[in-house]
Parts: sequence; structure tokens; C-alpha cells
Amino acid sequence: MLNQTRIEWADGILGETSIDAASVSDPVLIRGDGQVLYTLASVVDDTDMGVTHVVRGADHVTNTATQIQIIEALGGAVPQFAHHSLLTGPQGEALSKRLGTLALRDLRARGIEPMALLSLMARLGSSDPIEPRLSIDELIDGFDISRFGAAPTKFDAADLDPLTARHLCSLPLEAVASDVAAAGVPAEMAPQFWAVIRENIATRADIAAWWDVLSNGATPDVDAEDAEFVAQALALLPALPFDGDTWKSWTDAVKAETGRKGKGLFMPLRKALTGRARGPEMADFLPLMQHLPKG
Repeated sequence: MLNQTRIEWADGILGETSIDAASVSDPVLIRGDGQVLYTLASVVDDTDMGVTHVVRGADHVTNTATQIQIIEALGGAVPQFAHHSLLTGPQGEALSKRLGTLALRDLRARGIEPMALLSLMARLGSSDPIEPRLSIDELIDGFDISRFGAAPTKFDAADLDPLTARHLCSLPLEAVASDVAAAGVPAEMAPQFWAVIRENIATRADIAAWWDVLSNGATPDVDAEDAEFVAQALALLPALPFDGDTWKSWTDAVKAETGRKGKGLFMPLRKALTGRARGPEMADFLPLMQHLPKG
């Protein structure tokens, strides 16, 4: 039977914490078949390996009291403990690894960047803002475990999408050079290409998608009410290659010819040339075009 006293420790997140050992039942350490269970195995491992800090979920607070007693009984040094909040789903539902609620392979398949995930997890549940970081060293800088709390924290995998986009946007060409080359972008065009599209990609897969638009031409997206206008505009489009003045000179000519202006002028032309309603600045994008729209 464990010593029926009050066990106290300075928790790195919860602060001064104590558990009345009299309120905790004696733990099962070894099963009848000889299998050593977590409560004892983890203590022996940590003591043998000289572990100095243990950071784990708030559901282990009671375990900590029992394990402190076992460590002291074995003559080991009690590590510093810190118990962080438990993660829930967006609606407060429990996350389960047994049910495959979240899996790294699924996040990888979605194109989530590793540093986007690490940037989220290194600050989630703390009072610090969640910002994309480029490296582990940046994550470590300013990290303070005392800023974390023990109340359940909601984890929404959808938050990883904008973090991934922001992370990719901040990368230099060198960090995505292999992806750009694999997409087929000529080396001499790579710097300009990356500068133009970097703010308009959600995942690395979009790098190849944008190059396909530039090199093979997009399938135009033309609303029925804009069909005649687009046909007039394309008839005024100068021949390739385009330069930095092409977009302005062309749209000025189309405006003068059709009387259209503002969104009614620019949006149909963007959709006709790129097949998309959103994308890079067209003045920067046009000089990279290798092929006109399909059809």
C-alpha cells in the first residue's frame, strides 16, 4: 500500500498542485500474468534514463501523485511535471487515436506543411498567438510552458489550411525549388514564377497547377452574359509574348471599345485567361504566359 499522505509538486502549467493519497486507490502495477503496466514501467524507464521533465495531458494528474511516491520509494529523482490541456474536436468532441480521428498520413495527403502543424501545436492552448514559423528554432524562441492552460482546448484541422498557405508564401525559392522544377518551370523563369504565384497557392500541388495554366493554357471560364464581351476582348489581345505593360494596355483598349469598367471589365478577362476568379496580379502573370487559353 502506498503512503497515505498528501503529495505535492510545483506543476509547470497548473502551479502548486497536491493530491491526497488517501483519496487514491492503490494502483495495479503488475498483472497476474506478469505484465508490467504503465504506472510502474514509465517510472522505471524515466528514472533509468534520467528524465528531468515530463509534459503530458491533464488526465494524468492523479497518476503523477502515485508515480512520485514510486519514484521516491525507488530512490530516484522526481522530474518536473507539467500537465497541459486535453484537445477536443471543433465542437468539443473527444479525439480518439483508436478511431483514427486524426492521422498524419491524412494531413500529409491534404498537403498540410509539417511546419504549419508544428506551428499550431506549439502554441495551441497557450496565451501566445499562433503564427507560422519557418523552423524549429523559431518555435523554440519565446516558448514558455507556463503560458499554457489545463482547460480543454479545441483543435480544428481546418486551421491548418490557412497556416499552410501562409507558411508557403513565406518560403524563399530555394525551399520549393524541387517542386518548381518538377512542375516543369524552366530554371531561368523560376524566380519570377515563384514571386508571382507564391501568394496564391494553398498547397505545393498548386505550384504545378499554376504552371499548367501558364504553359498549356487554361480552359476559359466565361459566363453566358459575358460571352460576347470576352470574344470582343480576345480579338484585341496582342500576340505573345506579353510584357509588363500588356495587361494595362489591353484592358484600356477593351474599355474604350466596349465601355466596360471596374469588376465588370477585369473579372471576365481574368476568368477567360486563367479559368479562375482569383489569382496573381494579372499584370505580373501575363508576361509568364507561354500559351493562350484553350478553345
